[in-house]
Amino acid sequence: MKYKLKMTREEVLNRIYESVRYAKDHGMIVEFSPEDATRTEEDFLFTAIRTAIDAGADRINIPDTVGVMHPFKYYDLIKKIVTFVGDRIIVSVHCHNDFGLATANSLAGVYAGARQVHVTVNGIGERAGNASLEEVVMGIKKLLNYEVNVKTWKLYEVSRFVAEMTGIPVPYFKAIVGDNAFGHESGIHVHGVIENPFTYEPISPEEVGNFRRLALGKHSGIHGLRKLLEEQGIKLNENQLRVVLNEIKKLAESGHKVSVEDAKNIALKLLSQ
Repeated sequence: MKYKLKMTREEVLNRIYESVRYAKDHGMIVEFSPEDATRTEEDFLFTAIRTAIDAGADRINIPDTVGVMHPFKYYDLIKKIVTFVGDRIIVSVHCHNDFGLATANSLAGVYAGARQVHVTVNGIGERAGNASLEEVVMGIKKLLNYEVNVKTWKLYEVSRFVAEMTGIPVPYFKAIVGDNAFGHESGIHVHGVIENPFTYEPISPEEVGNFRRLALGKHSGIHGLRKLLEEQGIKLNENQLRVVLNEIKKLAESGHKVSVEDAKNIALKLLSQ
């Protein structure tokens, strides 16, 4: 208020009341969102919230504008606000990712009683970004076990569309929608996933429109290699598989990114001898 708005507390409260009242008088649904709420003195924050509600606000949003909250503290704050405003008012959360906690804080807010979450596709936003749609939706559904009216199988498609339109690529290791989110290379992991995907996947890739990827590299094992080659119509015995696997590991250790095509060519060369 001092450095940005250059207003006193009394002036800010008057502006809140006038702005909310003006919007309500023009038939709007009003959400009051006090910037930097999580660094605001609690007494003044609650006074501002009460002022907005008295003016007719329908929803109260609590932004962690610079991402300084942790889930335990944010849960406590949202719980207090939910109790303070009552059931008639929808409490909303808006979390930034400056400490990598945007999704965790959003889930904490929902668990505390918030009924609305601000999200962005792929977590795109100011500085380190915001809580990502795909993470929050699946977290609410799978970790909190709440119903979400979202076509989750469209998440990957939407993620790629936004990446293409914005020119901001999706990180390889991005949760839920990254290309490696359901990728497996380690022999032990690949074997487990082949036997039962649940051993190393908390959700199925199909549920979010993503794909399972069995990678080849220095950590690969026999079971994963066999499956990949059989998908290419190539069947090898145990000894032949070990020969191919050794060649794959040599390639990987030399810095080469081993593809299925590489494995296929090595196997076909072996069979032709």
